[in-house]
Amino acid sequence: MVKLRLKRCGRKQPIYRIVAIDVRSRREGRDLRKVGFYDPITNQTYLNLPAILDFLKRALNQQEQFMIFQRRQGFLRN
Repeated sequence: MVKLRLKRCGRKQPIYRIVAIDVRSRREGRDLRKVGFYDPITNQTYLNLPAILDFLKRALNQQEQFMIFQRRQGFLRN
């Protein structure tokens, strides 16, 4: 099974990559595909929506943290 997760990069200035990763892998493990990034300092976001929708069509189990992130960014409505 595959999840969409936030993978932390950067030591003192965190930047997060949004990746598709196997559920058995740890957070910093090998990712299957990079589908975007999030910079909390500048509040900058990039999402590769066609790739994300492709994973969703394959019936992925989204992680709750990623759902909260999408709601904050306004991509999903309540």
